[in-house]
Amino acid sequence: MKPKHAVDCKLYPLCRCHVGCRADDVGERTPGERLEGATLLALVAAVFLCAGALLAASYARAHDALPTAAQPHGWSYPFACCSGYDCREVADKAVGEQSEGYVIVRTGEVIPYSDTRIRNSPDGEFHWCSVAGANDGRTICLFVPPRGF
Repeated sequence: MKPKHAVDCKLYPLCRCHVGCRADDVGERTPGERLEGATLLALVAAVFLCAGALLAASYARAHDALPTAAQPHGWSYPFACCSGYDCREVADKAVGEQSEGYVIVRTGEVIPYSDTRIRNSPDGEFHWCSVAGANDGRTICLFVPPRGF
């Protein structure tokens, strides 16, 4: 339905039907133009919200061990061991055993079996937490799989 006069033009945002249309006045926006600005603002807000959600999610994941067959949903490192980037799964050969305790092969650090830094590994894999996540750092926690008999 086409507007009959200038008053009807306000009801039809895309109307540019005739010379007397008030929607064509200089400095006045049509409802459609206002909608475009609001849509752009909503898009920008949505982008910022998504970026914030991704940052928050990545921070939360920093304390989580990756899923394994034994723990398909993963598990969380305790805050006493990990401040976001200190812990990671390591290969079995990265941790040795001696009569004195576990040995971190890369650093040569020996952690006695009675040390409170040794924790049971929920997924049956070795996980090493070192200061600042450095490969040559001091051990904060060592998660060990159950020992075989």
